[in-house]
Amino acid sequence: MILGLIGSFLPVLPGPLTSWVGLLIFHLTDVVPMNWTFLGLTLFVAITIWILDYIIPAIGTKRFGGSRAGMIGTSIGLIVGLLAPIPGGIIIGPFVGALIGELLNKSEFDKALKAAFGSFLGFLASTFIKFMVALVFLGLFIVKVVEYQEVLF
Repeated sequence: MILGLIGSFLPVLPGPLTSWVGLLIFHLTDVVPMNWTFLGLTLFVAITIWILDYIIPAIGTKRFGGSRAGMIGTSIGLIVGLLAPIPGGIIIGPFVGALIGELLNKSEFDKALKAAFGSFLGFLASTFIKFMVALVFLGLFIVKVVEYQEVLF
């Protein structure tokens, strides 16, 4: 479940799908009864969010006149921003990465700046949605743990 929350921010780890695997593992134990409806609905939500994760940044980039290079720059900027020891690197990195990606794509600075902003907004929207779904899955997990606490502990 914690990996799912972390995966909401990292582009290499699908956050909601990872959280769903945590729910699945929990339901595969002998203690918690299998609930196929619950698992099916949460899997549907996780897969939908996973698909939207690729669509939302693209929509943001396209809406503001960006290119694929801007989207790739956003992802690279996120990784650099996470690894950089500066405050706000996770916010600054994707924006700067998108800007550099657009400038390398031979865009004018004004156009590149606008596209970088769109790519950045798409990234923020997508990350927020993934994080909220991972939080909901964590909440469902905690509810189940509390419900079966006498048997678990």
